[in-house]
Amino acid sequence: MCEIFCFNSNTPKQVNKCLECFYEHSDEHPHGWGLATMQSDEFIIQKEPVKATCSKHLKDILSNPIVGKNVFAHIRLATVGEIISPNCHPFTEADDNNRSWMLIHNGTIFDYPELDKYKDKENGDTDSERILLYIIDKVNEFESAKGAPSTIKERFNLLAGIISDLSKNNKLNIMIYDGDLTYIHSNMRESLYYLKNDDGFLVASTPVNDDEDWKEVEMNKLFGLIDGNIVFESEEHDNEFIFTEFHEKAIEEFLKTVNQDGNDDQ
Repeated sequence: MCEIFCFNSNTPKQVNKCLECFYEHSDEHPHGWGLATMQSDEFIIQKEPVKATCSKHLKDILSNPIVGKNVFAHIRLATVGEIISPNCHPFTEADDNNRSWMLIHNGTIFDYPELDKYKDKENGDTDSERILLYIIDKVNEFESAKGAPSTIKERFNLLAGIISDLSKNNKLNIMIYDGDLTYIHSNMRESLYYLKNDDGFLVASTPVNDDEDWKEVEMNKLFGLIDGNIVFESEEHDNEFIFTEFHEKAIEEFLKTVNQDGNDDQ
């Protein structure tokens, strides 16, 4: 599927070494890379539909210090959607109150018909982008009914319910950022880890340094991070994702089409 990474801290820190380690995993996730940093309250998004270790653009980026309080990265193994730039993570979208949202996803949505209506609205054709558009609609509905912008806590509670529902029968390792809060969720064993230290909070699909204090992210809960600390934690749901033969066959069939398209282009 994919790998995801985020760094969350109360002060800007340089994260080049962790990112370099993260992107080295792209041999098994060759269908694109993405990087998001926050600068002056704006997302700086860079991404390409090529293997990270083969990207001159990414090499140039990493040759300079990557410094930030909130940094997100993604490497893609496509399971839904073509290998094109609009399908590379991160995805961004603004809600009706001009709050910018960002999402990266490791997983596949096998069963959630409510996302289908966003196929004609998204820029690419991934299930991950549809998740973000769906969340934005739910936030807009909530704030319209309230008649005012939501508080951080209200947004967390809203997303806790959405993520719990979305995780039924679907792999939903996901990171979301709304400009205030970083949301972290995993529902598959041994697929997301975190490290809390003096520098801040690191979360990644696999550890990105040799520190022995990496721990598995607690499954089936949504966590909210601010300034390197967990400030919100949802109740636990029951939707652990267990990879089965059905899921494997579905992904294999998609990858066959990806490989065939690649051969046709040569």
